[in-house]
Amino acid sequence: MRLAGKRVVVTGGARGIGAAMVRTFAAEGAVVAVLDRLAEEAGKLAAEVGGHAVEVDLADVAATRQATTTAIDALGGIDVLVNNAGILRFASLLDLEPHEWDEVFAVNVRAMLVTTQVAVTAMVAQRAPSFPGEVVGKVVNTASMGGKAGGAGQAHYAASKAAVIGLTRATAEELGPLGITATCLCPGYVLTEMGAGTRTAADVARWATKSPLGRLGEPEDVARVALFLASSDSDYLTGDALNVAGGMVTH
Repeated sequence: MRLAGKRVVVTGGARGIGAAMVRTFAAEGAVVAVLDRLAEEAGKLAAEVGGHAVEVDLADVAATRQATTTAIDALGGIDVLVNNAGILRFASLLDLEPHEWDEVFAVNVRAMLVTTQVAVTAMVAQRAPSFPGEVVGKVVNTASMGGKAGGAGQAHYAASKAAVIGLTRATAEELGPLGITATCLCPGYVLTEMGAGTRTAADVARWATKSPLGRLGEPEDVARVALFLASSDSDYLTGDALNVAGGMVTH
């Protein structure tokens, strides 16, 4: 098992990509804490995998800090933090209001900073690297191909995901000497609940033609890459933003 005995916190883990990550990690031996505002769904998933659930509104800094601490205490420590939570909003650039921008950045970027601060402090307190290059903790962030390619009608979302890539690289650079790696995933079009209300069958067919593979992603496609990043198989990988987009973005 690739994550045997590992303690993992996943934000936004109740549905979609996050839920697929939780199940994948648990199947590989991890004990997982699910942080999500959807308390009932998070609780059911945690019970299913033998983990823990903590309700939190990630737009609230104090609540996010406390929930992350609560999750780590429930696990008895932390080895991997997966910052997966995010919100998607649409607005034309010329009509975009500052409060709409702030709403997206609060969840998609600021919450990652807060959870990372709490989690890495705990990781470093557990133990220091015993030799140069030893990894004692991992941070895996979910960005988006939109953070690299942009997107009409979603300037705030695309900008927030570009910020996630930048935050990941800064985290890797600064915390590497402490034995912490930081990487991020850039999913493409993935069939999740988050986009269900805004896509049509025609949209799905059109988007699928943009991939050389001729299909859209499933949550499990992203979860399997997240498993690699959370495991020791990726110990020499840090600061990278990996595309999981079926070839729609290749830079």
